[in-house]
Amino acid sequence: MSQKSILGLGFVLLGVGLNGCTGGGLVHESGEEMVTEDPASEVVQKVEVDTVASMSNPDQAYVLHHTVEMIGGELESLEQYKGRVVLMVNVASKCGYTRQYEGLEALYRKYKDGGLVVIGFPANDFGAQEPGTNEEIAEFCSSKFDVTFPMAAKIHVKGDEVAPLYKQLNAQPAPIGGEPEWNFTKFLVARDGRVVDRFSTKTELDDPGLISALEEHLAGG
Repeated sequence: MSQKSILGLGFVLLGVGLNGCTGGGLVHESGEEMVTEDPASEVVQKVEVDTVASMSNPDQAYVLHHTVEMIGGELESLEQYKGRVVLMVNVASKCGYTRQYEGLEALYRKYKDGGLVVIGFPANDFGAQEPGTNEEIAEFCSSKFDVTFPMAAKIHVKGDEVAPLYKQLNAQPAPIGGEPEWNFTKFLVARDGRVVDRFSTKTELDDPGLISALEEHLAGG
């Protein structure tokens, strides 16, 4: 083959390579439109890019990027609690463990000035033990247990309709992950926003192990 033919074939292959690079599109984690330029043809392409949640938040232990509906109907970003220690608990009004509301409130009042936040997440996923409306749940918590800690609106904490926050909590590696086994499962979130511990339904709020973990993370601030 002559030198001229070899050079011509090289240019053809180079053109195919350039078209292949731009034709497939480029993905960027920002979710913004990207502009790519084909240097061979100087044609400018606009590429639509999908935002991928896992790319924008690669640390799967970080759970404060969620926005949740509160029991009064307002939307709140959990980011406001970064720098505090958060205890997330799925709660119910007609459960044998409903009495733990008293322990949760006592814990919140004792440690809130030191940086603790307790958030209750009402759910009707276990034995249909939270059948009420948000208004009824709020009234129950206030009248029966004088609850002052933040309460979210009613959600699902397991199953096909699981809320995004609990989908992420459930997906954590063992021993933290897995669907709540019952009402009043407790997830502990450290000041950096990462979930670091889990306590079962049967763990009371004055349990030495729970108190020790809580105080350790509060002291870490």
